[in-house]
Amino acid sequence: MKKNLHLKISKQVVKKNKQHIYGGLRWFEKKDPLSLLHLKQAGAEMIISALHDVPLGEVWEVSSIKTYQKEIAKSGLEWKVVESLPVHETIKYQGLGFEVFIEKYKKSIENLSSCGINTITYNFMPVLDWVRTDHHFINQDKTTTLRFDPVAMAYFDCFILNRSMAQKEYDSQLMDEVKKFAQTISEKEREQLKKNVLLGLPGNQHRFTIEELKEKIIPYQSINASQLRENLIYFLQEIIPVAKACGVNLAIHPDDPPFSILGLPRIVSTSADLDFLFTTLPEIENGLCFCSGSLGATVNNDLNYIFNSHQSRIHFLHFRNVDCFPDGSFNESAHLSGDHNMRNLVQLAVDAAKQRKVVLPFRPDHGFLQAFEKQYRFYPGYSLLGRMQGLASLKGLVLGLS
Repeated sequence: MKKNLHLKISKQVVKKNKQHIYGGLRWFEKKDPLSLLHLKQAGAEMIISALHDVPLGEVWEVSSIKTYQKEIAKSGLEWKVVESLPVHETIKYQGLGFEVFIEKYKKSIENLSSCGINTITYNFMPVLDWVRTDHHFINQDKTTTLRFDPVAMAYFDCFILNRSMAQKEYDSQLMDEVKKFAQTISEKEREQLKKNVLLGLPGNQHRFTIEELKEKIIPYQSINASQLRENLIYFLQEIIPVAKACGVNLAIHPDDPPFSILGLPRIVSTSADLDFLFTTLPEIENGLCFCSGSLGATVNNDLNYIFNSHQSRIHFLHFRNVDCFPDGSFNESAHLSGDHNMRNLVQLAVDAAKQRKVVLPFRPDHGFLQAFEKQYRFYPGYSLLGRMQGLASLKGLVLGLS
């Protein structure tokens, strides 16, 4: 009798937690070495995904969305959050025909809503949505993690990409370090750095060529941060009314990393960036994907302040932790260690969800690659065991803090 009562109370606690904040895992469909069964057994309560086979800028059709939903539903899981509905580069720099791509974006929002998917993540980073210089940095316990080194990145920019004016854009102290780095890097290491930086988006194993990257940078040569910000506002003024009419929440993902790379402007990196964005367009549908790993990759951002300032419009959460260093480099750490107090952030999320009377989805963003997994071809950061460990840790925090 006592055992049955304990089970009944436990189920009630879990059910109560699901009403406030719950965790899922990202899945890349046929491009993913993991199956839905793997993710379900790892503890996922829902799936975060996208239609990875639809060409960039084209409409996500209802038939394709429903087919994907049915595939996920067979596993007993549900596709709850889109990550991401990509924004065509032409929209970002307002090139010829960008209005057509905005109209297609609106249609995709409408179609997702008609299928019951009402949280859509996106970003407005030019060209490279994500970059790390080392995909297999070795931790003390021999697991590997992701690392960003500004010296290695500047070396890539100046001596592999050979971007014009690059050397003049970096300060003399950093360039001195770059020149020292150039004298010690081997040809094998140089080639690996090149592959790391040129890797495409998650779910896409395509790497840009140097020529492709140079070509993609050209349209931004005449665009500074102010102009890119104006283009983002224009884009949002077009799509927010559609999202509002459909009951969809848009969640912009912060810049990763939160500073300019390759001379490209970035405008969703700081507290000031977010304040401007949400003051200019205060509609609640103009929301934030709170990524503690992206925003936390610089010591200049106060994560608690950012969360509290914008908690009413946080529609999706990425819990990731980092170790930041004085030279501007950072390593992705275990979820409950690192420079940021994950307990505090989870508590803020639980309290916000209760206060708003909403369900907030989260995912453990990235995870260590463990020795057993090195035989598999995971996209960097998207191992099974590392993310499962992160999800378990975070779900434990949620349970304890609710």
